[in-house]
Amino acid sequence: MFGTVGEVITNILLELGPMGMILIAVLDSSLLSIPEINDVIVVTRILHRPVEVLYWPLLAAIGSALGCLLLYTLARKGGETFLRRRFSAERVNRVEQFYARYGVLALLIPALCPPPTPFKIFVATAGALRYPRAKFVLTILLARSARYYTEGILTLLYGRAVLQYMREHWGMIILGIGTVALIGSGIVCARKIRRQGPGPAESGSRNAPSPSAHHKHQRA
Repeated sequence: MFGTVGEVITNILLELGPMGMILIAVLDSSLLSIPEINDVIVVTRILHRPVEVLYWPLLAAIGSALGCLLLYTLARKGGETFLRRRFSAERVNRVEQFYARYGVLALLIPALCPPPTPFKIFVATAGALRYPRAKFVLTILLARSARYYTEGILTLLYGRAVLQYMREHWGMIILGIGTVALIGSGIVCARKIRRQGPGPAESGSRNAPSPSAHHKHQRA
């Protein structure tokens, strides 16, 4: 499934155990691109060692977050020039519009979705746009942890069929994740609006004395 070079690198690094998993995820999320490598390793590892579902997904998530941070940093320093060199202007403009319209969801949803969902362009664009670094890392770490732990639990239940299902139904998976994320975002926004209460103009109009009260005060 992977190229010869990718297989060699993967096999060598896996000999290092947990540290190898982190390094593979770092490389895949930054300099290299080996489709599904993290998902395959997580599923295969848990398939043979079920107890590792407790921490192996977290190792993949940490490595992925570190790799994304490296790409983010390069794009933050290189700016638009870095982006235009790696991606077409049309794709960059489209992703920038996603960030302007959806904010954190433009990063969260691709991070949650399995391959072949485009992801690195969202990471690089976040760097070029100078998206807050701490918020960026936290979003990637939480999204990838949710993804890999979900895969790990499903592997315990259904075995290797999980990977095949992801490959065949990735479109439906993306749609489902996107729908849940949008609904969650709407609920959060609604709660924020309720907490803020009425605006200054509305509260001012409530506190202002009525005309009848004003006239009574003048007569007194």
